[in-house]
Amino acid sequence: MSVLERVRAAYHRIARVDRPEIWIDLRPEADVLADAEKLEARRAAGESLPLYGKLAAVKGNIDVAGLPTTAACPEYAYLPDEDAPVVARLRAAGALILGTTNLDQFATGLVGTRSPHGAVRNAIDPAYVSGGSSSGSAVAVALGIADLALGTDTAGSGRVPAAFNGIVGLKPTRGLLPTTGVVPACASIDCVTVFARTVDEATAAFACLSEPRDLPVVHRPFRIGVPQELGPLQEGWAEAFSAAARDFRDAGAELVPVDISAFLAAARLLYEGAFVAERYSAVGEFVDARPDAVDPAVRQIIGAAKDIPAHRVFTDLATLDGLSREASAVLSSVDCLLLPTTTEHPTIAEVQADPLGVNARLGRFTNSTNLLGLSSLAVPSGTVGGLPFGVMLVGAAYADRILADVARLVPPQTRIAVVGAHLRGQPLNHELTSRGGRFVSAGPTAAEYRLYALDTVPPKPGLVRVASAGAAIEAEVWDLPLAGFGAFVAGVPAPLAIGKVRLADGSEVSGFVCEPAAVTGAEDITRHGGWLGYLSHSPA
Repeated sequence: MSVLERVRAAYHRIARVDRPEIWIDLRPEADVLADAEKLEARRAAGESLPLYGKLAAVKGNIDVAGLPTTAACPEYAYLPDEDAPVVARLRAAGALILGTTNLDQFATGLVGTRSPHGAVRNAIDPAYVSGGSSSGSAVAVALGIADLALGTDTAGSGRVPAAFNGIVGLKPTRGLLPTTGVVPACASIDCVTVFARTVDEATAAFACLSEPRDLPVVHRPFRIGVPQELGPLQEGWAEAFSAAARDFRDAGAELVPVDISAFLAAARLLYEGAFVAERYSAVGEFVDARPDAVDPAVRQIIGAAKDIPAHRVFTDLATLDGLSREASAVLSSVDCLLLPTTTEHPTIAEVQADPLGVNARLGRFTNSTNLLGLSSLAVPSGTVGGLPFGVMLVGAAYADRILADVARLVPPQTRIAVVGAHLRGQPLNHELTSRGGRFVSAGPTAAEYRLYALDTVPPKPGLVRVASAGAAIEAEVWDLPLAGFGAFVAGVPAPLAIGKVRLADGSEVSGFVCEPAAVTGAEDITRHGGWLGYLSHSPA
């Protein structure tokens, strides 16, 4: 699929998912197509483009030339003259910018609901929060619209949304990605982060965006610190975390019990101490002057920070210095920590009922990372109750490459595309979930297929690749452990088979295909765009 076709497929996908709250400013399709034509010319001229044709979204507190930077506060908006360096580097590497995404206003929140543009609903179940503050960026990636997205992370905003939407969130060591052109939350600890669907995609983007520096590596076996005590977690999450730890152990890592009390104490300092005063120094004067323009929860947090006495800052700096030494001692004995990314996955209604209390709980494991100057990588780790569960690797400063290597330890997965009865909510989805399947993303195939309604029990569609007059068909991509994949394939009945399915981004994955002879006389349902579209229009 050409870059132009990928852009058209992305805008078709945007229309189909109908999630306007993802975007603050979505660029016109014609403008992105014009950029794609220029990009093709650059490639034809022999330019090196490591992110060629990747579609990217940018959090709305990061400058994108030609689009207003609002930080989800329209009255705060300004029009930047140039891209933030991280955006300029994306473009230079060959990525195409789709637009700016919604966020918890002024990057203040871990929930994704504090915005005049609406709550950004979870990619998997819209009744649940998407996580914040980088909510729109995470959901754009999880829904298969963008390949990559930029977020920011002060207290966990580049990792909690990754966990809630089943994607990767890379939070680098402070300073490796420049924050020039970013509306500050807490300028001394803010980080630009990368969202992607895989660790390899995230690290490829990171390599294009980061300041030149040799990052250390270590050799296997890795030593991974696992908390002796986790504290309260949502039902089923402690078991899911234990399963994730076993996956790393089974892949050859040594698990080392550690005391994380210093990390938890530092996390409490971020909002319960004086450091939150830096949020007032960033936008406090605007909040005071235009209180009606600011979300009530954001206004309360930033407004209260104004009255923190200066002496508390020095007291908390001394406390943090002691906690940092304790945390460094823990990390000196292991290559990284393994933690749950967050503590629970609330519904939008639960956050609305207790906006500050729920938000505070979500940052238990993430709040300390930037205060302590550490690196972190959030990765998906299965599901609990049908929603994504994620874990987080935390390492010393500049351990970014080590974290990626550790993340790649987990047992290899096979990616599979499904288009019918194995979709979420359909009668055979359990054949994926019971074998450890993990939902990755939803999105279209390449525009080279026809879909037919087969006469089977339960009803299933047949996907057939055609030489002409093909169309894009809505699909879901899942990861299956290799062991589970073998059993799954063995149970596929004729006339269906597992072959290669080409996706809209040009990649090929294993997936359901149908013997062409089996669709003779079957109803062609391609016009519905997918199996769910057909079911919604079928009288049966």
